[in-house]
Amino acid sequence: MKLIAGLGNPGPKYEITRHNAGFLAADRLIDAWQAIGPQISNQGEVYQATVAGEKVLIVKPRTYMNLSGRCLAPIFKFYKCEPSDLIVIHDDLDLPSVSLRIKTGGGNGGHNGLKSIDSSLGAGLLNYHRIRIGIGRPEPGSPVATVDYVLQQFSDQELNAMDLLLDKAVKAAELLIRGQAEAAMNEFNVRGK
Repeated sequence: MKLIAGLGNPGPKYEITRHNAGFLAADRLIDAWQAIGPQISNQGEVYQATVAGEKVLIVKPRTYMNLSGRCLAPIFKFYKCEPSDLIVIHDDLDLPSVSLRIKTGGGNGGHNGLKSIDSSLGAGLLNYHRIRIGIGRPEPGSPVATVDYVLQQFSDQELNAMDLLLDKAVKAAELLIRGQAEAAMNEFNVRGK
């Protein structure tokens, strides 16, 4: 079983905010793969699909970002997943706005959703795949605090660019499901892609 978690905050207030880039990507996967669902399980929406002959669960935790691990860890453990079976899609302040990078393992970069997942999974299970969607940072000298910035809505221009980026996220997820992490990194981690 492959497990994909798109991170975000539930509710219309947060729907197209930068912090919900993971939810937006999960929605695109659900549409692209004609996933069945949702079922509500462990405080999350769970959809089922088959991709490249693999059974895949797409999970949108409804616990709010900072508690994402409460939803994800029980599902991960129930299906006896390995770290290589898990793909987490999340927003990333350290990447330029509307960019995409693939990463396996490593630190959480201060991302509260990843902190929650790491804490809930426990040491030794942190070498999972990540699809990082860049949201940039507030301009230097901006009066907007980072915590407020991530909860702002994408601009119309960003949303237009995000549409193409979400298609790339589908392709990246398919490569990771096929066990082709290196190919995914080669394709999407090149500057300017």
